[in-house]
Amino acid sequence: MAGLVVCGTQVSYIGQDCREIPEHLGKDCGHFAKRLDLSFNLLRSLEGLSAFRSLEELILDNNLLGDDLVLPGLPQLHTLTLNKNQITDLECLLDHLAKVTPSLEYLSLLGNVACPNELVSLEKDEEDYKRYRCFVLYKLPNLKFLDAQKVTKQEREEALLRGAFMKVVKPKASSGDIAASSEHRHYTPLPSASRELTSHRDKCSSKLKRRGWCID
Repeated sequence: MAGLVVCGTQVSYIGQDCREIPEHLGKDCGHFAKRLDLSFNLLRSLEGLSAFRSLEELILDNNLLGDDLVLPGLPQLHTLTLNKNQITDLECLLDHLAKVTPSLEYLSLLGNVACPNELVSLEKDEEDYKRYRCFVLYKLPNLKFLDAQKVTKQEREEALLRGAFMKVVKPKASSGDIAASSEHRHYTPLPSASRELTSHRDKCSSKLKRRGWCID
């Protein structure tokens, strides 16, 4: 199968412009794969992912996944990255993840409108991002890393006290946001302890680093 890379229990099918998960990928690899990387495709649906019931890591960066995203039950999944997709409804996503990924510890949503920072809109600032983190941790209290930044004890305490009041309203997509979402950039959200990946090279990430946000 062209484009398929298998290394032990790690399966990669990157940059193949596929619009759906190939059926034969699940038949051939679903029974043993623990890490699946489907980055840089054109996925709008995750139908077919149900064949990968033993997944522990799922990388879906740079696709076309939106608010209708549906994951099957993945009880062992601890790492999920959805960077650079088209997700706008944060609460809907978090409620879904709470149901189907009970072991989730690492989550990254950079580059989605639902993640309010300067990667998607220059109108967003640090306070917007802090409120977002507080709400995410309220919904998913077991997270250890969010957007590659370690969750602190203080953040957990604040989420417990104030998270319910930090609901992030689904934004109206502007033409600028839509244009930004259509560009493919390479995000590397996982902490080095989980997976060693290359660093971000775009200007926005440099700006965030100067502000103390770790995204590589």
